[in-house]
Amino acid sequence: MNARAKNADRVKRPMSNKKFLWIWAPVLAVVTVLTVVANMALSIAGGWVASQFGSGTYEFTNSEESAGWDTEYYSADFDSIEEVDEAAKALVEEISGAGIVLAKNEGASLPLAPGASVTMLGRAAADPVFGGSGSGSVDTNSAVTARGGLENAGFQVNDQVFAAIEAFAAENPRGYIEMDRPDISTYYIGEMPVADYQAQQASFADYSDAAVVYIGRPGGEGGDLVRDMTGWDDNAVDGQHQLELNKDEKDLIALAKANFDTVVIVVNASTTIEMGALQDDPEVDAILLAGSPGATGLNALGRILSGDVNPSGRTADLWAADFTADPTFVNFGSYLYENIEASYPVSSIETATSNATVTSDAPFVNYAEGIYFGYRYYETAAAEGFIDYDEAVVYPFGYGLSFTDFTWAVTDTQAGDVDGTIAVTVEVTNTGDVAGKDVVELYYTAPYTAGGIEKSEVVLGDFAKTGVIAPGASESVTLELAVEDMASYDHLDAAAYVLEAGDYTLSVRTDSHTVAEGAEPITYTVDSDVVYSGEDHRASDLAEVTNQFDDVSAQFSTEPVDGKILSMSRADFAGTFPTAPTADLFVADDAIVAGFEAWDVEAAAAEFEGEMPTTGAGSDLSLIDMRGLAKDDPKWDELLDSLSVDDMTGMLLNGAYQTAAIGSIGKPQTTEPDGPAGFSSFINSSINGVAYPSEFLIAQTWDVELGAAMGEMLGNEAMFKDINGWYAPAMNLHRSPFGGRNFEYYSEDPFLSGAMATSVANGAANKGVYTTFKHFALNEQEDNRVNNGIATWATEQTIREVYLKPFEMAIKGVSMDVQYVSDEDGTISETTIGAGGIMSSFNRIGATWAGGSEALMTNVLRGEWGFEGFAISDFNLYPYMHPNQSISAGTDLTLTFQPSKSFADTGSAKAVSDIREATHNILFTVANSNAMNGLAPGATVDYTPPTWVYIQIIATVVIGLLVVGGTFLVTRRVLRHRKATAGTPSE
Repeated sequence: MNARAKNADRVKRPMSNKKFLWIWAPVLAVVTVLTVVANMALSIAGGWVASQFGSGTYEFTNSEESAGWDTEYYSADFDSIEEVDEAAKALVEEISGAGIVLAKNEGASLPLAPGASVTMLGRAAADPVFGGSGSGSVDTNSAVTARGGLENAGFQVNDQVFAAIEAFAAENPRGYIEMDRPDISTYYIGEMPVADYQAQQASFADYSDAAVVYIGRPGGEGGDLVRDMTGWDDNAVDGQHQLELNKDEKDLIALAKANFDTVVIVVNASTTIEMGALQDDPEVDAILLAGSPGATGLNALGRILSGDVNPSGRTADLWAADFTADPTFVNFGSYLYENIEASYPVSSIETATSNATVTSDAPFVNYAEGIYFGYRYYETAAAEGFIDYDEAVVYPFGYGLSFTDFTWAVTDTQAGDVDGTIAVTVEVTNTGDVAGKDVVELYYTAPYTAGGIEKSEVVLGDFAKTGVIAPGASESVTLELAVEDMASYDHLDAAAYVLEAGDYTLSVRTDSHTVAEGAEPITYTVDSDVVYSGEDHRASDLAEVTNQFDDVSAQFSTEPVDGKILSMSRADFAGTFPTAPTADLFVADDAIVAGFEAWDVEAAAAEFEGEMPTTGAGSDLSLIDMRGLAKDDPKWDELLDSLSVDDMTGMLLNGAYQTAAIGSIGKPQTTEPDGPAGFSSFINSSINGVAYPSEFLIAQTWDVELGAAMGEMLGNEAMFKDINGWYAPAMNLHRSPFGGRNFEYYSEDPFLSGAMATSVANGAANKGVYTTFKHFALNEQEDNRVNNGIATWATEQTIREVYLKPFEMAIKGVSMDVQYVSDEDGTISETTIGAGGIMSSFNRIGATWAGGSEALMTNVLRGEWGFEGFAISDFNLYPYMHPNQSISAGTDLTLTFQPSKSFADTGSAKAVSDIREATHNILFTVANSNAMNGLAPGATVDYTPPTWVYIQIIATVVIGLLVVGGTFLVTRRVLRHRKATAGTPSE
C-alpha cells in the first residue's frame, strides 16, 4: 500500500474508544452532577425560590354539612382595595396634621395669609424625607411633594428657585456614603450652596410673603448618623456632627433672613437636631417639626401653614441644645473587645450569602447612663442643680404650641389603695379664637433617697388627647395610673419591683417640665414599702418577677472599679457622669468571652431530662379544629403528635415573611410583610401599600385613637391582599438622636411608645392581623448590630423600667377577638387571645444573643408577661444566630431564606421537644388569625404545586432521559467499535 492509501485509511478510521469515552463520559457525568446539585439546591433553598416564584396553592373545601355556616371571621369595611387606599391616604394626612409640632410662632406669624406667594428654600423642598431606608421603607413614588402640599393649600410657589433646587438634587443624589468603616453608612446632607440660590435672588421679590426653609435629615437601617463629620463633609469643622446645621444650611438661613420678613423653618427629619440657635433667633419667625410625613402628609403641612389645620402635635423626644453634652454621647458607636475573636462554624453556602461586613470582631456598647437619658436625665439633672435647664434644653418632651389657647382645671381625683388606680379628671377649655385639640400629660414623681433605687424626677404616667374643641367650649379627659406602675425595680437588694414608702407627687403638665396653671399637684402617700415579690407580684404580671439578668448587671459598679462600668447615679451626677470606655473595659472577662462562644448543641441535648415527643402519629384533626381552643387544650397534643419532624422544621426554618403551609393538618401558608410605616416587601411589590408617616411622627400625635385607626386601616388592606401578620410596630427607643433607625421607632419614652404600639396593634387585630413587635430588645443602634452581635450592657433596672417597658405594655395590652365554630351545628362562639407575635433582635443582652436568651424570650416574655404567641428572629444571615439556640430559648421561627440555616440537631429529645413547642406557638397564633377565614372544621385540602416545581420535574425527567439515552448510545457505540476493531493490529 502506498503512502497516499495509508493516509486515506487513517482519515477514515473511527475514533478510538479511549478517546471517545474521554470526551463523552465527562459530559454525561457533569450533566448528571449538575442536575443532582440543582435539585438539591432547589430543595435546600426552596423557601427562597418559593418567595420569588410562588409556593403553590392550597385549595380548602368545607364539607356539605358546614356549607351554610358563617365562617367569615373577619371582614373588610370597604368594597375594594382602591377604596382602602383612598381612605388610607386621607388618614395619613390626618395623622400628619395631628403630629406636626408647632415649636415656635413669634408674633403669630403663622398661619400665613390665604394665597400667599412663598419661596421654598432647602434641598428637602424638592427632595423631601418621606421616611427611612431599609425594612421600614415604603413606596413614595406617588407621594404628595412638598411643593404639591403648599400649592394644594392655595399658596403660590417661586418656580424659578424651586427648579434650581430640583435640578441640584437630581444631579447630587443623597446616597449611602462609605466612611472609614464599611459596615456603617449614612445619608449625605447635600444642601445646595448658597451661591446657587443667589443666582435666583431676583425672583424673591415676587414671592416675598414668606421663605419656607426645609431642613432635611434622612436616616436608614444599617448605619447611624455621624458623630464627627470631619473628612466626610467638606464644610465641617473639627468635631461637627450630622445633627447640627452645616455651613450651607446656616448660609441659606442667613440668606432667607436677609431677604424675607417672614422666615418659617420646617424640620423634615425623624430624629431630633440641634435647634437652639434657630429657636433663639428673633429673625426666625416660626418652626415646624414635621417628621417624615409619608404619602400625603405634606398636604397637612400646607394646611397648617394656611391655618386650615390647627397643629396639635407634641414632641416625642426632648430636643437638647448640645448633643455632645448628652450622657449617651460617648457610649454610642463602635467599641470592640480586644481579647475576643468571635469564631463560629460557617458553611460554604453561608459564607457566600452572609453580609460581607461580618468580621471576627466582638463589639459592645455600655448603657452607662442607666435610666437617665432623654427627659429623664434633663429633668432630674435640673432638679439636682447639675444643669441649667433653660440652657440645656430647647424643647421639652411633650412640648408643642397651638393657634389657640387652652386652660385646664382638675375637676376630680380618685385615689385607690396600693392595689388600685389613681384617676385624674381634667377639664380643658378653649379660650382662644380657633378650634383645636390639646394634649394633657400626667407625670409622677417618686420619693428618692440618695444611694437608694435610682429614680427620675418625673416619669410620664398617662396622657390623653382631646377632640376638636370649639372656641369657648370645654372637654373633660380622665387620666389613669395604676399605683403599682409607680414602683421601681430594685435589682441590687429586693430583686423585685418596690413601691417605696413616701409621698408621690402627681402633676398635670403641658410638657415634661411645665406644670399646668390651675392644676395643683396631687400627693399620694404610701405608708410602708410594698415589695412585689414571690406570689405577691404586681397584678399585671402572670407570675413572680425577679432578677433574670444578673450576668448583665454584674458588669456595673456604683463606684469606680477596674473592669466594671460605672453606673450613673442621681446621687452624684458629677462623679458618675458617663465617660467613653476606659482601656480596662476593652478587655472582656471570662464570662463575656464564654458568652461569645458558639452555642453547644450537644451539651444542651445531653443536659435535657425530658422524654422524646411523639411524632407522625396521625390524626383526623386539622388546624381549623383548634381555632378558639385554649393553648393547653388536650387536642393540641393530639394535633402536634400527628406531625413529623420534617413537617415542623420545614416551617420553622422557612420563616421569611411567612409561615409555611403544612398540608397534613390543613395549615395554609401565611403572609407577613414589613414594616412600621405601612406594608412593604422587597420580595413581592404587589404587597406594598400606602406609605404612612414614620413612627416618630405618629408618636408626635399623642393620639391612641389615631394609632388604632392606622392599625385598623392596615387590617382592611390586609383583607384584600391576603396578609395575615405584620412585622410591626417597631418599639425600640430613641436612646440617642444619632440612631439611624429612629424614624422607625416612636419615642425616647417607653410609656408613649408602648401606648402607641398597643393602639396600632389592637386596631390591626380587629381584622385578624397579628403583629410582630420588634426588635426585642435593647436594639438602639445600627453600628455593629450584626457584627457577631453587639454586646449590650445595662443594669436590670434599666432593662426592665426602660427598654422592656413598651414591649411589656403591648404584650399585656393587645387582644384579638376570635370567632370560631364551637359545635357540630355551626354555632359561632367568641373568645379572646393576646398578642400574636414578637421579633427578637440582632444584638446581645450582655454576652448572650437576644434571640437565644432564655431569660428574655421565655422567662420574662412568657413566664412573667403571659405571652402565648410566637417569636421570630430578626433576619438570620449570621452564624452566631444558631437555630437550635433560638428554639431552646423561645425564638420559634427563623427569618431567613438562607439554605445553610438548618438545625444542627433534629434527633435528640431536646431538639424535638423544642421543635414541637415552637411549632405549637406558631400554630396557635395562625389558627386564631384571619388566615382561617372561610374555613370550618372538617375542611379538606388539595395542594397544587407552583409552576416552577413542574418545570423542575419536567426538566429533571427530560435531562434524565437524555442522560440515560446518551449513556445507552455511548455504550452501544463503544461495544460496536470494540467488536469492529477486534483482531485489528494496533498501530
